[in-house]
Amino acid sequence: MTADQARAFWVTAPGHGAIRDEILPTPAPSDIVVRTRYSAISRGTESLVFTGGVPEAEWSRMRAPFQAGEFPAPVKYGYCNVGEVEQGPGALVGRTVFSLFPHQTRFVISANAAYALPADVPAARAVLAANMETAVNGVWDAAILPGDRVVVVGGGTIGCLVAWLASRIQGTDVCLVDINPARAAVAAALAVPFALPDDAPRERDVVMHVSGSPAGLELALSLAAFEATVVEMSWFGAQSVSLPLGEGFHAKRLSIRSSQVGHVATSRRARWDYRRRMEFAISLLREPTLDALITGESAFDDLPAIMPALASGARDAICHRVRYGSD
Repeated sequence: MTADQARAFWVTAPGHGAIRDEILPTPAPSDIVVRTRYSAISRGTESLVFTGGVPEAEWSRMRAPFQAGEFPAPVKYGYCNVGEVEQGPGALVGRTVFSLFPHQTRFVISANAAYALPADVPAARAVLAANMETAVNGVWDAAILPGDRVVVVGGGTIGCLVAWLASRIQGTDVCLVDINPARAAVAAALAVPFALPDDAPRERDVVMHVSGSPAGLELALSLAAFEATVVEMSWFGAQSVSLPLGEGFHAKRLSIRSSQVGHVATSRRARWDYRRRMEFAISLLREPTLDALITGESAFDDLPAIMPALASGARDAICHRVRYGSD
């Protein structure tokens, strides 16, 4: 394969994907050429993209930073990429960087769009950076304070990271809730208590919902204490959600707050920009216990076969990492 060639994973039609050849653009002086070492599948959003579940009204807002093509397909989508700089400004050549680029073997981006990894953040763990950024923003939106009783409903990548972050705030009482009992082992690795829905603690000051399921949001409302806030971090795509707002919702004066990573949380926006937030998220990945969230790995060439299983839930995974060869 020549210096201007690469291969990329594309959603060719809802539920179908293929690896296509790419011709790289000529780099500008301020650009870098990156050879990918790892990427990761952000299962919630990428499953919706893969299955064609992004509603037409959201096609513009849901574009990934380096997306190619248009929804529903063909589209090249993804935002968890770690690679080595082959060419560019001298200070970056040879450095390992994180970027929000899709699943592609080599690519060209502006040097300003890449984040050099600290020496003590391994490339294989750095694929969690985008999810950590989302989790940080969610915790900011929730305004969790010392002593708060917190429950996180949904033990996917972001839910686990939210629970881990919240548990590190002094004096918080945090529980991760999921319907899958296998998540208990991951919660234990993160030193976070775990419960199945029937055993979930109630009367919580803050409830974070990250399950992507309407039933999960209904459960989240039932766990909230008087005048508590339920922070909704799931994105349902075109799916309609019905909620029991005629039960305790009004009597308990509950609030539902949206959290979405596209904007820095209101409480931080005056002082934090996207770059500062991402650099902070990457710095948090020094913690080796976070490796527990990488529950599967496959080769880049296997993506067309792996994505249908991940999108359908047939393959249980929290974060699924993709490794790249030498091309």
